[in-house]
Amino acid sequence: MMHEIYARLGPYIAAYGSAFVFVLVMLETLGLPLPGETALISAAIYAGTTHRIDIFVLLFSAAAGAVVGGVIGYWIGRSAGHRLLLRYGARVGLTERRLRAGEYLFAHHGGKIIFFGRFFAVLRAFAALLAGANVMPWRRFLAVQIAACAMWSIIYGGAAYVFGKEIEHLAGPVTAVVVVVAVLIGVAAMLLVHRHSHRLEALAAERGASERGSARVDQSKP
Repeated sequence: MMHEIYARLGPYIAAYGSAFVFVLVMLETLGLPLPGETALISAAIYAGTTHRIDIFVLLFSAAAGAVVGGVIGYWIGRSAGHRLLLRYGARVGLTERRLRAGEYLFAHHGGKIIFFGRFFAVLRAFAALLAGANVMPWRRFLAVQIAACAMWSIIYGGAAYVFGKEIEHLAGPVTAVVVVVAVLIGVAAMLLVHRHSHRLEALAAERGASERGSARVDQSKP
């Protein structure tokens, strides 16, 4: 499987190098089903075995693509995401009350979601959109996004460059471990959310009501 993916990406990496990785990572971060992370790893292996790509340019390009894609996704979410979630979210169980709970979580843990989400495929594709839809402070989002993308690029691209083709022999067991860990984290997260969802929804609703009450008081002042 890994050999097949490398074979498909190889000609584009050889022809366009870091620019190809930049575009693919940016589009993946926007939510398109593209192998941005795989492109980074493939290009880093290519750089390590042929030395035809500057590894520092490659790592910077991957991180920059992720940041740019995240910024675009954030502003899409901020401009229209919340409205669309309010309109259609109930069809998939995202009621207004639950959306307020999501706002509360992003307000208090948004940085963690953005940072660690960079290392998980689904969150990597939608974290920025959700951050924008939940009106996460722009400067905070950008700072965490840059840090997460730089760390992700260095860890994945750097490891692939250092180990070169040897990473292909590790790909099977490493992928299995990552999948198991991701599943365990996902199950734990679902159990946690299920256990505390009502408390979070009530707390978020109470917080929202308090903020709306404060806004009315401010507006009533001469």
